[in-house]
Amino acid sequence: MKRLALDPTSALAAIRSPLIDLETDNIATLAERAAGKPDLIALWYGEGDVVTPEYIRQAAKDALDQGQTFYVPQMAGHPALTAALAAYQSDLHGVELGEDRTTITPSGMQAVHLACTLLLQAGDNAVYVEPQWPNIRRAIEMAGAEARPVPLQMVGDDWRLDLDRLFDSCDARTRAIILSSPSNPSGWMADLDLYRALIEFSRKTGIWIISDEVYSRLVFEGRAAPSLLQVAEPEDLAMCINGFSKAWAMTGWRIGWLNHPVSLAPVVRAMTQYMNSGTAAMIQAGALAAIRQGEPTVEMIRDRVKGGMEAAYAVLGRSNSVVLPKRPGGGMYTFFRIEGEEDANRACLRMIEEASVGLAPGGMFGAEFKGWIRMCVAREPDQIAQACERLVGIL
Repeated sequence: MKRLALDPTSALAAIRSPLIDLETDNIATLAERAAGKPDLIALWYGEGDVVTPEYIRQAAKDALDQGQTFYVPQMAGHPALTAALAAYQSDLHGVELGEDRTTITPSGMQAVHLACTLLLQAGDNAVYVEPQWPNIRRAIEMAGAEARPVPLQMVGDDWRLDLDRLFDSCDARTRAIILSSPSNPSGWMADLDLYRALIEFSRKTGIWIISDEVYSRLVFEGRAAPSLLQVAEPEDLAMCINGFSKAWAMTGWRIGWLNHPVSLAPVVRAMTQYMNSGTAAMIQAGALAAIRQGEPTVEMIRDRVKGGMEAAYAVLGRSNSVVLPKRPGGGMYTFFRIEGEEDANRACLRMIEEASVGLAPGGMFGAEFKGWIRMCVAREPDQIAQACERLVGIL
């Protein structure tokens, strides 16, 4: 990474070294270039276009009207919500998951930071699978540790993870292996055999396994993607990150949860007190309604994403210039590249100017993927088809 030229007398020069070069992703730069384009179809952010359903909004409004504007004293989360989540996950994954393995967090991103803060410090490293949501790498670095990527490999037209390469990337300073399944941006999914191999490796080495499962309900076969929770014993070195943003259309609500070993519960809850003092009561009330009443919402959003994925593959697949991997079985993104185009930033700028379509360049998700492009397909399929027709028209 190119270091900033620093004035040694500036305040910036006096902060922690890993944070000096911290910056937001370059979608913001692209968005500035697109400002004022009235016909822009913006598909660069990981967010659908469905407003949070009325029953969730009403639950939060009712909580406000009832005066639930004070601290929630339980740092694990409101007891009704943690109980509902325990029952929900036990049923979803076919395992018995007690309430003492779940802590509510103000966003899935806070769950990521909790996990990294628990494990990582200067001198450590965390091995992570990419292409990867850039916030994972940044959370590792913000904790002071080295972020060590292991890229997925394209075998034929499908993404594969080389476990030998993953394990060989670990050393005496490795504290954690982090993966996302289904993946943002590729849609790659871990199966139970892979999770078993990771847990076996963890038991031999003492290295933690952290699985980001925020997209676990957005799968096109079955109720949910395979989960680390299905193979990890209560005291295995394993944590799962999850949230309400995607499957319940609650991105702006900022509420998630962290699954962790039972023995960590007191520490995680103490950290919650000192990091954020818990999640707002009215937000937790909305999340409780989502868990109790939200299966039709999850199914609707899953079907919407599936329709968007099918539309993207149907239209983009007609172009000889577009290289499409095998259609993913989950997630909410199409990840592709343009034949002969090595610079996705340049391609995305061209797509804004010539097609009025906003996409995310793959370099955000890993240095080896700078020629790739991510499209969010969590939209009306007709809109996805329209965007893809525009793209095909300029390629």
